[in-house]
Amino acid sequence: MTTRRSMLTAALAALALPVVAACTPTRSRESAGEYIDDATITTRVKAALVDDPQVKAREVNVETSRGVVQLSGFVANSNDASRAVALAQKVPGVKSVKNDIRIKPAP
Repeated sequence: MTTRRSMLTAALAALALPVVAACTPTRSRESAGEYIDDATITTRVKAALVDDPQVKAREVNVETSRGVVQLSGFVANSNDASRAVALAQKVPGVKSVKNDIRIKPAP
């Protein structure tokens, strides 16, 4: 009876392991909570860019992964790029900002 119970427990544990492992975040995959946090940060950064009269928010793309915000796009001058980075850094939850914003070439 004890051997049978031990075998049943081991079998159930073996079946449950893949289910539990699928819910665990990995280096390349975010957990559901991290995804929601990142979506919130992205929304707040975009809102800060829209509210700022200096930065043209449509020109700056925002992506967030595990609290690291990546800014990209093309702006008119380096002041706009610096301002976008400064605004993103002030948003709660932002761990760091990666600036991939480029300056538009002069016409």
